[in-house]
Amino acid sequence: MKRILLSERIKKAPWFLTIEPYLRKQDHPVSSHPEAREPRIVPLVIIDYGSLMARIKQMRYIGKLLIAAIFEMAKSASSIKNNPYTGKTSIDTETLKELEAYAKSLGIADIGYTEVNPRYIFKGFRILFKNAIVFTIEMNKEKIKLAPSIPSFIEVFRTYYEVGVIVNKISEFLRIRGYNAHAGPAVGGDVNYIPIAIDAGLGYSGKNGLLITKNSGPRIRLAAVYTDIENLPFARENPHRWVRDYCETCNICSQKCPVDAIYMETKTLADGGPAFIDHTKCAMPFSNDNGCTLCIKHCPFSYGDYNKMKMRFEDVH
Repeated sequence: MKRILLSERIKKAPWFLTIEPYLRKQDHPVSSHPEAREPRIVPLVIIDYGSLMARIKQMRYIGKLLIAAIFEMAKSASSIKNNPYTGKTSIDTETLKELEAYAKSLGIADIGYTEVNPRYIFKGFRILFKNAIVFTIEMNKEKIKLAPSIPSFIEVFRTYYEVGVIVNKISEFLRIRGYNAHAGPAVGGDVNYIPIAIDAGLGYSGKNGLLITKNSGPRIRLAAVYTDIENLPFARENPHRWVRDYCETCNICSQKCPVDAIYMETKTLADGGPAFIDHTKCAMPFSNDNGCTLCIKHCPFSYGDYNKMKMRFEDVH
């Protein structure tokens, strides 16, 4: 009898965690492209392919953070009804500087701006506005060095939760000033954050499929705020494309993966996009008692000097 896979049958979070119940007649959401990727709900992937018992045991360490992150996800959805619709779609330089300073004070590492490609909105999902302010939050370097361990596992979920809190606060910051916003949290996002972060110039995808950033390598969590502000300083180029070439000569993440989940040669999917890992294999070490995070721990960009690495790589190539 064919096995029933929950992650293939269930593609969306419960309705009350989405924007759909809170839409108003003045809202005109942006839909995904017909050829957009199907989403995966990671906890269901773990149930299908990983150790459910280990996942249950993990809840003693990360249960409160996970529940709090889901609460922030619900807040992100329901708070769209607070959008003021004042007609303000242009932001002045001073307010933008205030927004960036506020984000940094909350713990944001990097900020980028882009228009969202509908192909990056998961199939069947919608976001409220087409423009995105993309944020990274850094995972603690010393805790990631301990991976796989309880401290590193907790750190992963701490950043999931905290960046969810931050994008909700930033959305409220904008609304108070007359702008519309839709917070996209790290947990339960409607968009594939890595390609929009690439479009925003924040980094480039490495062999492990994670965003490699200049200051923190892959030790980051991503989230976004969608808005109809039209004059954001959108990125026009990405200076980090060399990272992909570096990864092809490195392969440490592939070698250190305990289940060979990271492809030595990145695959191309039917939609033309890249596939970096076999998620069915990745689920098992990720669901272990101490989690995994080895592809982040062993990445040279997690601890190395980005500029020096680039100079050495370009000298050789």
